[in-house]
Amino acid sequence: MPQSILVFDSGVGGLSVLCEIQKQLPDYAYYYLFDNARLPYGKLAEDELISGAVSLITSVVNKLTPSLVVIACNTASTLILDELRQQIDIPVVGVVPAIKPAALQSKTKHIGVLATPGTIERDYTQTLIDNYAKGCRVSLFSANELVIIAERKLEAKPIKTMELERQLSEIQGTDIDVLVLGCTHFPLLKEEIQQIVGEKINLIDSGKAIANRVVALLSESPESRQNETDVRAWYTTQSINQALEESLTKRGFKKISPITELLG
Repeated sequence: MPQSILVFDSGVGGLSVLCEIQKQLPDYAYYYLFDNARLPYGKLAEDELISGAVSLITSVVNKLTPSLVVIACNTASTLILDELRQQIDIPVVGVVPAIKPAALQSKTKHIGVLATPGTIERDYTQTLIDNYAKGCRVSLFSANELVIIAERKLEAKPIKTMELERQLSEIQGTDIDVLVLGCTHFPLLKEEIQQIVGEKINLIDSGKAIANRVVALLSESPESRQNETDVRAWYTTQSINQALEESLTKRGFKKISPITELLG
């Protein structure tokens, strides 16, 4: 059996991170857990988010015994990492908005951070800005509806350009030249976002950096494994849209099941 990695998110946004990890470690088994029953996390109370997510992840880790867990959700990463690390004895990797590389790339020294309210409002995000973007002006843009739009995209539902334009209207016409996609759902809409904000703004996310961190923690060279792997997903609602299931299947998932099939 190949070693396995568990990737967790509130919805399908973590697929953007999973994809980057698979590029570097293609021969691992991957388990994707999404808590879509409580989506979007950006609107949950902190205590509810922490207790529910930690309990769910801990139960799944005990059942599947993965080598490592990736919390592929910016909002959850700002809240649950400490508690989760106390509950399980394997490495836990969180997602950090790519503020540091954005500040280094920016020529105008004006960067934007596009994220959910839960990420925008956390002291954690402001600390990242204070530590890594001292020479930049940083504009924060809250866009919770983009999470739902990204979910709809994978459910093969049409994307309304006007909805996206409304969410991104404050960014247009500024001298921002680097925009941080501070929610893992947002890279799933990268093409659409780029069309609206224009080619002068470089879009950046933390997917590759997270993959690099995973590789480093596992002390594993991508070329060193030759095993045939398994890719499975579990969700917390009773069922999911058939188009979403087909979309996940096209992405290589061999089994997509409700969490009750795993945990009972």
